[in-house]
Amino acid sequence: MDGVVTVDAAYVATQRPLLESLRALLTATQGRPANFGCFGMHEWAMVYRLGEDETRHADWPLRLGPEGTDAVVESHRVACSHFDAYRFFTEPARPLNTLRPTSADRPAFEQPACLHAGMDLYKHAFRLTPMVDSDLVADCFELARDIRELDMRAAPYDLRDLGFEPVHVETPEGKQEYVAAQRSFAERGAPLRARLVAACERLLAVAPADVVG
Repeated sequence: MDGVVTVDAAYVATQRPLLESLRALLTATQGRPANFGCFGMHEWAMVYRLGEDETRHADWPLRLGPEGTDAVVESHRVACSHFDAYRFFTEPARPLNTLRPTSADRPAFEQPACLHAGMDLYKHAFRLTPMVDSDLVADCFELARDIRELDMRAAPYDLRDLGFEPVHVETPEGKQEYVAAQRSFAERGAPLRARLVAACERLLAVAPADVVG
């Protein structure tokens, strides 16, 4: 039909391992209770006990300085559930995390309030192209863009010269602001995650395991 693009079932069959792994991860995340108590400490743990010239974004100063930043980390319960955030923790920060996520056990840890899990919806949707519609990819991108702004505003860096006012997660007021935004993103992410799960299931149904190879 004019204006309709289809993907060959043989191609979908080659993507079965990806589809199965994404469905497992997304359904596990979907079914886990949301944790709104992290307060963005993952970004702070990435600079814990580093000098300002040693951080990943050394062009931007730490808002509270190195000692103040370290004190914030030490005064919080760090509970990062996302491996792609945890793997950038400094060595002194790793033992402070109450969880030990790895690249191999993501379904056992990821939860729907995590900012990185929300941003990852775009990554998952993009990996599924051209098997999913572009509207889903675009919707996931918009969510990831908005989450990333909060992620940076709540980070220890001073980004006001870029137009980003900080979310002061080291204060009670900042925590409230962070959690309110986090809840909003979790609510926006839930239907997108469900759409991705449905897409994986639909594609797996047309590419049964015995088609592969």
